[in-house]
Amino acid sequence: MITTDLDKLLNRFTERSKEILGDNLVGIYLHGSAVMGCFNPEQSDIDLIIVVERPLSDPVKRAYMETVTAYSAMGPKKGIEMSVVLRSVCKPFVYPTPFELHFSEGHAVWYRSDPGDYIRRMNGTDKDLAAHFTIINRRGKCLYGVPIPEVFETVPADDYMDSIWFDVEGAAEEITTYPTYLTLNLARVLAFKEEGLVLSKKEGGEWAIDRLPKEYRPLIENALHAYTESAEVVYDNDLAVRYAEYMIGQIRR
Repeated sequence: MITTDLDKLLNRFTERSKEILGDNLVGIYLHGSAVMGCFNPEQSDIDLIIVVERPLSDPVKRAYMETVTAYSAMGPKKGIEMSVVLRSVCKPFVYPTPFELHFSEGHAVWYRSDPGDYIRRMNGTDKDLAAHFTIINRRGKCLYGVPIPEVFETVPADDYMDSIWFDVEGAAEEITTYPTYLTLNLARVLAFKEEGLVLSKKEGGEWAIDRLPKEYRPLIENALHAYTESAEVVYDNDLAVRYAEYMIGQIRR
């Protein structure tokens, strides 16, 4: 459920987007935790896809980035993560998917220190967009513009799998650095591989609790506790690495 404060922020952001992008704006689409029942202001960002008809000029990109960064700073702890894409890559779907502009709080320092360089270079392709489009098709919300079925084609299962696999393939080396994120993400990747389920991180952890060997249950419970309640937990790093190696093996099987 979207909180009242988040709903107000999204409404204001949408109105400002309409002002800047004008008739080039096809629609604004919400995905991620805010539409999957697990939004946590301490852990979640606001996930948005902005679809336009035509490429953006550099001055428009600059004006839009000023708006995005301002509203990101007003939002939850992790701010806004958004990508601007052309309608032509959504239907028919193109993979890896090109994007016109992207922002998350992880890029804020780059943008603020050299906005011209950011605007010139922040474009390309992003495999993550296949996962984002899948969530939009299954559970997303159109905040403004053309309805979802008219804009987004169904993402092929192989492309979605490649997208979410790309996000976790280095988990055995990285899980001690990002234990909550990778513990839950590995679970939702396996849930798709085995049962074709498209789940949130929270749902992935809940799916895994009773399906995986019991030795991994404390790790998954810790990850769910940290993710849903912003709790400080202590992870068993050896267990986390064994879990990652086991899950990678199951996914590759």
